[in-house]
Amino acid sequence: MGMRRGTNLPRMGDFNQSVILEAIRRSGEGLSRIELVEATGLSAQTITNITRRLLDEGLIAEAGRTINGPGKPRVTLRLVAESRFSVGVHLDPAVITFVLLNMTGEAVGRRVVRTQDRDPSAIVETMAKTIEILIDEAGIDRNLVAGVGVAAPGPLDAAKGTVIDPPKLDGWHRVPLRSVLAEATGFEVTLEKDTTAAAVGELWTGDATSEGSFLFVYLGTGLGAAAARDGGVVAGSTHNFGEIGHIMVDPEGPPCACGSRGCVEVVCTPQAIVEQAEAAGVFDDEPQGGGANEVDERFLRLCERASAGELPALGVLRRSAGHLAVLISVLTNVLDVDRVVLGGPFWGPLSDVYLREIPEPLHRRSATRAVRTLTVDGAVVGDDVGAVGAACVVLDAVLTPRASDLYLED
Repeated sequence: MGMRRGTNLPRMGDFNQSVILEAIRRSGEGLSRIELVEATGLSAQTITNITRRLLDEGLIAEAGRTINGPGKPRVTLRLVAESRFSVGVHLDPAVITFVLLNMTGEAVGRRVVRTQDRDPSAIVETMAKTIEILIDEAGIDRNLVAGVGVAAPGPLDAAKGTVIDPPKLDGWHRVPLRSVLAEATGFEVTLEKDTTAAAVGELWTGDATSEGSFLFVYLGTGLGAAAARDGGVVAGSTHNFGEIGHIMVDPEGPPCACGSRGCVEVVCTPQAIVEQAEAAGVFDDEPQGGGANEVDERFLRLCERASAGELPALGVLRRSAGHLAVLISVLTNVLDVDRVVLGGPFWGPLSDVYLREIPEPLHRRSATRAVRTLTVDGAVVGDDVGAVGAACVVLDAVLTPRASDLYLED
């Protein structure tokens, strides 16, 4: 996932330091130096040298001694949660979510701002102000903040740190968000695609023991996908993995602006589902309304009616679950992952119906059904998955070992 951009060339020692920090973080309870030798395969001398440096820097602390048989008692080393922090910002067309995480990935602050003004400079100003408020409210030293991660709708120009033309963010044409926000806040800024960030958040906060791979399906204003394998997220060559809006899921479906029919974009998004419900007469007993939030409100009401067992509403969501199962089966057949995780801002209200409806058609369409059954789960993080993930991307750069760190780059 190499997300570190800096002039200081990484050294072997940094890689080993990351290996040690990650092993300590994943253990939860902490590890002794001897256990670290076993867990990392590094020499006892390397472990001693690096843990001494980490203790000096306050990133880890000695958390008590355990006596196991004869010999010296073992000292357990644990991550110091409050030693570093990161800020995560999720830029969604409707809301901007901010979180402040400590070193263990736990949220110690959170704010949500609704955006009326779509003007990029106004939004950057709002972001910078809110980040200051978040840090002040938590009462932490801003020197301990490792950086700001921003999750934004793709496609992105990751090399330039630019948001290109995100759907539903009018006026955002090639906005150099990374540099503008870095200038406004004084922090180093990392820009990541919202779907990729969400999968990083799931990796960090999900069950630490769950090895293996997963497909993350992100349900926001638009839909996106991400995939994780071997403890890392597949970013793609340009950091734009998972643009799935124009996969056809219903050959009989409505025409799409791309010239095809029944694309994810015009069938599976919250707006498309609301339109299907309107066509099915679900809202005939309500006055016609308009406005930007109308889709969100109608979407929530549709989900409530379905949960209450109203058949027309339930029928619409069942059909949309079927469409999503087609999409997921296409992706899982290509990627051959162990499991599927669904999340994002619109996942909560749909979760009941979708978790009930998706597994069966997915299994039926699975190329590997003779070998295994794919499990389908909801994300651990909930609605804040994009912001939490963006903050985790920053922590990840501090903590996670990457083979790419071993090569000197030009």
